[in-house]
Amino acid sequence: MNTFKSTLLLVVLTLFLLFIGNHFGGRNGMVLAFVLSVAFNFGTYFFSDKLALSMYSAQPVTREQLPRVYDVVERLSAKQNLPTPKIYVIPSESPNAFATGRNPQHASVAVTHGILNLLDDKELEGVLAHELGHVKNRDILTSSIAATLAGAITMVARMGYSASLFGGYGGRDDRSRGGGGLTGLLMILVAPIAATLIQLAISRSREYEADATGVKETGNPYALARALQKLDAFSRRIPMQASPATAHLFIVAPLLGSGGIANLFSTHPPIKERIRRLIGRDLV
Repeated sequence: MNTFKSTLLLVVLTLFLLFIGNHFGGRNGMVLAFVLSVAFNFGTYFFSDKLALSMYSAQPVTREQLPRVYDVVERLSAKQNLPTPKIYVIPSESPNAFATGRNPQHASVAVTHGILNLLDDKELEGVLAHELGHVKNRDILTSSIAATLAGAITMVARMGYSASLFGGYGGRDDRSRGGGGLTGLLMILVAPIAATLIQLAISRSREYEADATGVKETGNPYALARALQKLDAFSRRIPMQASPATAHLFIVAPLLGSGGIANLFSTHPPIKERIRRLIGRDLV
């Protein structure tokens, strides 16, 4: 199913680029869009994880530098017959973590300085088991592609809007350019919403599944529940500077709203609901 989702997202990216290219540049625009789509699809499959890691200045660490994390990841990976992912540390005091990569053989787990300072060993184990759950469930590629696709949609929409202000790319006649400015404005408003909807389509259920997979391996739902409660509270106190295109990668949403419409466009299920599913009640 995740392979199908990944393929579908790449197809959506290709069709979106072709549509934008045709609208703003006619045949020449479609040719340019096709070339861009090939490059985007290739880069998305092989380098989306590296882009996500570099976006947050994540640095690789060795076992000697971070034995606390390596001990847990190596033990849980062996238990699930998974290759040990590469470990990265993000220089941020906001507590969070994410997994990325195109498959279990090319997976990476990134944790922030903040999460290492905040959680005890059992809570950290719960978080790392959750991230390995994403690896085991093979949804890390889907989430990485969604991040790249969301960013591409926004970028192309902005390029299209700029092109409409200057008369397009030369592939359309003057009659078709009359509404270019209005269409470009519409694209720049709609595209981020479309990108968010793509994230929503894959993010909420996968968090529940990763929670369940992680707890199955640790046998300690209370540790993950406590970790989620801490992460939620401290992320609000120390917000993380994150891109909306990659917010869905993290174990808790780095971009927090105050309810209402913000909840509708959240990339994660509510923390309270995740805790209830883990232990059957709210934490005191």
